[in-house]
Amino acid sequence: MDTVQVTTAEELSAVLKNAAPDTRIMLAAGEYRCKAEITARGVSLIGNSPEDTKIVWGDYAKKLDESGTEYNTLRTYTAWVLAPNVTFKNLTVENDARSPETKGQEVALTICADKFRAENCRFISTQDTLFCGPLPTDLIVRYYGFLKDSLRAGGNMFQVFENCFIAGNVDFIFGCGSVLFDKCEIRSVYDVRGHGYAAAPAHGYEKKVGFVFNECRFTCEESVEDGSVYLARPWRDHGKCSFIDCEYGRHISVKGFDSWNDSGRDKTARFSEYGDIPEGRVPWSRRLTEEEKESLLKMFR
Repeated sequence: MDTVQVTTAEELSAVLKNAAPDTRIMLAAGEYRCKAEITARGVSLIGNSPEDTKIVWGDYAKKLDESGTEYNTLRTYTAWVLAPNVTFKNLTVENDARSPETKGQEVALTICADKFRAENCRFISTQDTLFCGPLPTDLIVRYYGFLKDSLRAGGNMFQVFENCFIAGNVDFIFGCGSVLFDKCEIRSVYDVRGHGYAAAPAHGYEKKVGFVFNECRFTCEESVEDGSVYLARPWRDHGKCSFIDCEYGRHISVKGFDSWNDSGRDKTARFSEYGDIPEGRVPWSRRLTEEEKESLLKMFR
């Protein structure tokens, strides 16, 4: 395995562009202002600590490109991962565009790859902070010719976030991946529009794992109102989320989940919890059995 030391944004961009498979890239403390694109399998991106090693950019959905076309959500990434077996450790990935109520979605990290792993990292933005691919089937078709083919890839993609911090306000964890969030802090930041939503899963019915939040803490900024944030709402009909032994702050609505306006997805979404579940949950969410809980966690061992 090759190891490369990086100290500037220019160096990071050049190293990633030419990286061989299984390259270990060590980032010195500092801010790397660039779009980081990982397209080689097995790359490890390792910082000094998430407090002092940051990759930052500021694209947003309503920004116009050189042809006058809006960026759209999926092109706003600060970092994207389009190759399998990639690892991030001890760093922050941030989109600092802010003001999503006027600028639209602002992605920090896009993953469209299998066996991605993040340890002790921070992912910070507002709306649509973290995309865990693949895309829903309808968008794979719709975005032909607009997005790179590698970003339109389908299939089963497993990803793990361990001891990470993920911050945003609306649908800030979204996609169709099979993803474990293990002992992470999921932080809601203030949004002038009022209500927030942590997760927006879009899994097809054939996907049996979905997003799994295990022993996560749901926290908020002081300015976020009590009961103003939902744990999840289904971006597509059969979106799947499971919350296992999680801690919920004052900002989480007792209802727990939202059906996404008048979509009727309360009849099809697959939302469940295990552990200490507050009273008042919507009737279409369910409690996991011990066997179901263990079966989900086993998928990531």
